[in-house]
This record gives sequence, C-alpha cells and structure tokens, in this order.
Amino acid sequence: MPWVDIIILVVVIIGAAFAGLYFLNRWSSKQMANQQRMIASTSQSVSIYVIDKKKDRLKNVNLPKAVVEQMPKRASLMKMPLVKAKVGPQIVTLIADKKVYEALPLNKNTMVNISGIYITSMKKGQSR
Repeated sequence: MPWVDIIILVVVIIGAAFAGLYFLNRWSSKQMANQQRMIASTSQSVSIYVIDKKKDRLKNVNLPKAVVEQMPKRASLMKMPLVKAKVGPQIVTLIADKKVYEALPLNKNTMVNISGIYITSMKKGQSR
C-alpha cells in the first residue's frame, strides 16, 4: 500500500471523527437549550434558611425514591452540591448550581430561585 493511500485514509478517518463530533455537539446544544427553557418556565422565588451544605452522592442523601430513580446513572456516581434548607415549615434537601452553592451563606435566610429541587440562582443582596 503506497504512503499516499495511507495519508488519504487517515485524513478521511479524522474528517469523519470531526463530523461526528460536530453533529453530537449540535444535538447536545439543542438538548441543553430545551432543558434551560424548561427550568426557567418552572422557576419560582422562595426564601430559604440554609441549614447545611455539602458535596455528596445522591444515594447517600435522603431524597424521595422517585427523584433518585429519574436521575441518570452517571449523576448517581458523581458528587453533587447539596443544600439542606428550611423552605417554609419543611426541611428539604435541594440540589444547587455550582456557582450558587459557593455563594450561599450558612445559617441565614436567602432569596433563591428554585425549579423543583434545583436551586438555579440566588438573588443578589437579599441574604439577611
């Protein structure tokens, strides 16, 4: 096999790999945009009292069984930023965005945007 044929074969394989990655990126971008739209549509502002925050696996935390079953398998293996907070009269465990997790103050009332059990953002200057 001449060296020109080998170079052409390598270029074709690399081109196919880049094309596959391009279409995979477009598909995942569409999925991410749909998820962000859904999170924004169900978001609500709530005042919470942050009791504790830690990074732990979902199976080690007291979450409803339905929530754990709906999570992807890779999410159950990862450590996630979790916040134990008092929302109204209930004490619940919430999953926080990484940026929000870093900014949440402990043992203070804070206004946050919540979508289900996911804390999406924190209101600036609203912690008391």
